[in-house]
Amino acid sequence: MVSVSWPGVDPEWSRTVSVKSTSAADLPGTVRRWHLLDNAGQLSRRGLVPAGTLLCVHGNPTWSYLWRTLLAAGSDPARPWRVVAVDQLDMGYSERTGTFRRLTDRINDLADLTDALGLAGPVVTVGHDWGGAISLGWALAHPQHTAGVVLTNTAVHQPAGSGIPPALRLAMHPAVHRWGTTTSDAFLRVAHALARPALPAEVHSAYMAPYRGASRRGGVGNFVADIPLDASHPSFSALSGVAEGLRGLRVPALMLWGPRDPIFSDRYLKDLIGRLPHADVHRFEGAGHLLAEDRDIATPIFQWLAGLGRAEGTDGDRPASDALTAGARERKGAPEREPAKFLPLWHLLAEQAAGPTGGDTAVAEMSPEGAISRSLSWQQLDREISELSAGLREAGVRPGSRVSLMVPPGVDLTVALYACLRLGAVVVVADAGLGTRGLSRAVRGAAPDFLVGIDKALAAAALLGWPGRRISVRDLPSARRRILGVETSLSALARTGAGLDAHRPGPPPDPAAPAAVLFTSGSTGPAKGVVYTHRQLAAMRDTVAETFGIRSGARLVAGFAPFALLGPALGAVSVTPSMDVTAPRTLTARALADAAAAIDATVVFAAPAALRNVLATRDGVGEAGHEALERVELLLSAGAPVPEPLLAQVQRLLPQASLHTPYGMTEALPVTDITLEQIQAADADAAAGTVPGTGNGVCVGLPVHGARVAVVPLVADGTAPGSHPVTEAGTTGEILVSAAHVKDAYDRLWMTQRESSSLPGWHRTGDLGHFDAAGRLWVEGRLAHIVTAPGAVITPVGAEQAIERLDSVRLAAITGVGPAGTQAVVAVVETVPPARRAGPAAPQLAARVRSAALDAGVAVSAVLVVPAQPTDIRHNAKIDRARLSRWASRVLAGGRPGKP
Repeated sequence: MVSVSWPGVDPEWSRTVSVKSTSAADLPGTVRRWHLLDNAGQLSRRGLVPAGTLLCVHGNPTWSYLWRTLLAAGSDPARPWRVVAVDQLDMGYSERTGTFRRLTDRINDLADLTDALGLAGPVVTVGHDWGGAISLGWALAHPQHTAGVVLTNTAVHQPAGSGIPPALRLAMHPAVHRWGTTTSDAFLRVAHALARPALPAEVHSAYMAPYRGASRRGGVGNFVADIPLDASHPSFSALSGVAEGLRGLRVPALMLWGPRDPIFSDRYLKDLIGRLPHADVHRFEGAGHLLAEDRDIATPIFQWLAGLGRAEGTDGDRPASDALTAGARERKGAPEREPAKFLPLWHLLAEQAAGPTGGDTAVAEMSPEGAISRSLSWQQLDREISELSAGLREAGVRPGSRVSLMVPPGVDLTVALYACLRLGAVVVVADAGLGTRGLSRAVRGAAPDFLVGIDKALAAAALLGWPGRRISVRDLPSARRRILGVETSLSALARTGAGLDAHRPGPPPDPAAPAAVLFTSGSTGPAKGVVYTHRQLAAMRDTVAETFGIRSGARLVAGFAPFALLGPALGAVSVTPSMDVTAPRTLTARALADAAAAIDATVVFAAPAALRNVLATRDGVGEAGHEALERVELLLSAGAPVPEPLLAQVQRLLPQASLHTPYGMTEALPVTDITLEQIQAADADAAAGTVPGTGNGVCVGLPVHGARVAVVPLVADGTAPGSHPVTEAGTTGEILVSAAHVKDAYDRLWMTQRESSSLPGWHRTGDLGHFDAAGRLWVEGRLAHIVTAPGAVITPVGAEQAIERLDSVRLAAITGVGPAGTQAVVAVVETVPPARRAGPAAPQLAARVRSAALDAGVAVSAVLVVPAQPTDIRHNAKIDRARLSRWASRVLAGGRPGKP
């Protein structure tokens, strides 16, 4: 027994075991002493029967202490699991053998230990760093016991075209290796410094404790020396055997990853996903190499284990994983309803090309001068898509390949997107509206195989090290191609495709196969990748067509990127106005009018921020422009609530248009729909009090074609933990949606997906709202933005809308300051004209804001002003209330206001 004084470790877990070694590193009959953290005795003493065993294997230079939270969780009577966390030989508090133990030896060592412990299935291995390869080696050698595998920041193979991480290469250099890993404790300190946030002093001390003195650090140095750089290394064949063996491993797998890892970066995760494509994956943004220290990994691991079902052991030669198979199927959700006939996204595009209007314009771009600068007919569009698809196939793009498209909306993006989809590739769309950091985070997380971009995007990719083989839009000079790492261009690929049998149709896409990864705006945290299948994209097309009556031959001005790409799928002529589509507020009235006139537009899509600027610049529209706008029949605006006064002004600019403000999100677009007249009717009902449930929020109307909407009621602490969807009038809760066009999953965010789909058949939106007695949905804000004041749960949107009706307020945000349950309600307003500096509001304005909020039933404690609200880049409308809350806390505590 080792003397235990480590934070977070129950002394009862610590034990030593003598094990007869069969390793080639030892003489026959050698017995080795192992140290473990093992909760078996504790479970037995409490009369608890474990569901199985977690076999946890640490890497270098940690020890079993890394897994202490799993031991604590496994000792919970509500979910007992035996957890065996080993100290590998020459590491932690296990024996210093004095021998060099290679990967094969360590896999054998682990087998010797489990034999000595009599460990039988079901066993789920858990590995980190080098412990990942070792635990997987054990799993492959013990299929009769292995029920699953869990991996955190590890690797089994050096991906092609990438070198050993610089930190490891330095540690392996002959001039540095012995001093850095053994003579000194530098390697340990550098490894521990990777924790984010920094390790508490007592935890750092616990990690260092077994390695004090050079004689205790031999294993640290040997682990580094055993990293195979090439095929000549003694451990190369063993690691290759593990890597290739994974392709046949059929047990459930979970990968938890910290992407801010200078050692095992996302390229190693991508390699592992390629070998275990059925694995559940969750990337913890901001976390690094020591994931078990950076984040709570016990909760997701035990949630995952619960989803696998309770294992009952093995039956003869039947693998332990069979006992968990039923549970694994259950966690994929309830069976889907019989799907409707599937027509791929480009079905109407191909019909238009083959029909009598095939020579008419299909897609166009506008120049700043107000004329069409480039266009393609339906026939040209179909041909260019076919040729590029053939060229991409020749270049190595395959079904399932991920292709990141960093091309502005217009002809090039349209051709590239549909070419990839026809080929069965997965398009990754992360636009510059996420900002440089957000865009970089999104691209790294999606890990594309190919990156197609304009010069600016390719330069960013080269500078920031984004993954993917590089393809430029246009042909580049050879010197610039070398600098940017560009292999070819879309133009060159199209020329190649034109020389092939480009019009030979390929196999139709699998409707259930992934088709696209689209990123959320990042307005409530890091942008999330949302996976859509081909069937779901087609369902989105059909929902939009049926809800808004958009048919083939419609003419669409798309001031918002997603609708620019959806236009050809609807059979609609599409034009992109002259604007920065990543910043909606750059759309001017003249640019909108010019685009409308160029195609005689019948439909316009523009974000709320774009509409504000259109109204602000309407004096720049000439007579011809006004005539073009007067011919528009339908306006769609989404992405954020659109105030009725703003819509009323837009109506005067587009007098013949039916104005719609559909509610939706990247995960489900659209969900509900409402017109200006319906908004005015709902507001009148709210004012008259004749329809129960009206008011307190923004009315977003009725569910769109094919969608069902419900809510899960809020409880007193501001959460929505229930499992029974309701539609009763006046019940506020988290909004749920069920529809054929709801996303398939969040990309590599298993925990987020699990939470969003916790009610089978429903997507939990994270938005709050209620129904009125007429069945209309009213949105009250985000679940994350609830203010929990003493004795009250306050949703923000109703009060914000009331404040924004003041003529001196442009945008308002309600946020909370202080501990949950006792929060003070703070109103933060952007004024007209803008305030010169942020800080407390003038008394007169504060009084008016308080009065307006009180009319909406909210008592405001403080009023602050800002020159501009912190909004998301994509929509220029979604206010970052969490950021405002932190800023308001500082201001109200007497700190310098600064910039929110």
